[in-house]
Amino acid sequence: MSEPAGAEPLRAIRPLLSASAVLGEGPDAPVPAHYGAPLREQRHLLDRTAVVDLGHHELLEVRGADARSWMTTVTTQVLSGTPVGTSSSLAVLSPQGRVEHLASAVVIDEEALLLVLDPGARAGLRSYLEMMRFAARVELVDRDDLRVLGAVAPAAEVLPELGLPEPVAIWSEPWPHLAPGGVAYGPDPEDPVGAVLTVLEAAGIEQLPWQTRHLAGMTSWEALRIADHRARAVREVDERTIPHELDLLRTTVHTTKGCYRGQETVAKVLNLGQPPRRLVMLHLDGSQDVPAGAGGQVRLGGSDGKVVGTVTSAALHVDLGPIALAVVRRAVPLDAALSVQVPAGTGDEAPGEVWLDASQEPIVISREHGERPRTAKL
Repeated sequence: MSEPAGAEPLRAIRPLLSASAVLGEGPDAPVPAHYGAPLREQRHLLDRTAVVDLGHHELLEVRGADARSWMTTVTTQVLSGTPVGTSSSLAVLSPQGRVEHLASAVVIDEEALLLVLDPGARAGLRSYLEMMRFAARVELVDRDDLRVLGAVAPAAEVLPELGLPEPVAIWSEPWPHLAPGGVAYGPDPEDPVGAVLTVLEAAGIEQLPWQTRHLAGMTSWEALRIADHRARAVREVDERTIPHELDLLRTTVHTTKGCYRGQETVAKVLNLGQPPRRLVMLHLDGSQDVPAGAGGQVRLGGSDGKVVGTVTSAALHVDLGPIALAVVRRAVPLDAALSVQVPAGTGDEAPGEVWLDASQEPIVISREHGERPRTAKL
């Protein structure tokens, strides 16, 4: 996947707990990938007893009398008249309907929105918004004084014993259920757990007595995101992406709002046809103990089959095992046998290029400890 337009260097931050932290790679390099026990940390996330340090996510405040009405005109989301505390997702599209920016938005007071963005994405979005401001009564403020924690519930509910300060904002959306004006393009994920972002004053949480049991790493957070079929800007979006391909019309694109840049493409594909690609979740063969990774080719059949897509994200899920998200051609049947490339030199068990079997078959999972996952066909 390509780097976001106008991406800025990743911010240097201090992990909330560094003693046992193993830092990540790529866009998640500033924060811990795990703290020594990734699968146990993932279980703690699912049990609502741990949070994830998302301190590398960037925040942009849009403040002013016209903040919500103006953002409604320049993005894919309706924000005018929304109550304080409302959460939503939004996108900025190119004139051709390609996805240029994605953000999570929270109305923090009557005249302000707080946008949460992937690392490196703020500079490009801010540049676009500055260009479109004209006479609108708004100002844009980088909020590096804030820090984001991720969990499957508000952080204060997950860690009541830690004494977290009052949050500046809490973001949550009904994924995979449709938001107002939403349309589903893909199948619902089975047993989704969702995501909640708690935004706090950075100075108020860095000095708290964090312990390893309080925290899970980014590998756990990514595994839950992949299992929920949720696209991420820095992973799934490339220069060709239109919203339909990533199922963004569920919550991010309001299909009945007024004009916005790229609306013609959204309406044309919605009313007259199908997008050329789609996002799928893959269940990977784990018998070779070789991890897949972003950028690997997806082929129809075996390693000599036709290339039909690209892996965008991959993780080891505590219940599902090795899973991945991939963007594949729309014409690929849901029951097609696929193979996923593991590039040469990835892991100790990969002296040369390796291909893993992959299936698009959905899995129904039980959250009860010790119970094996069950498979179910569409």
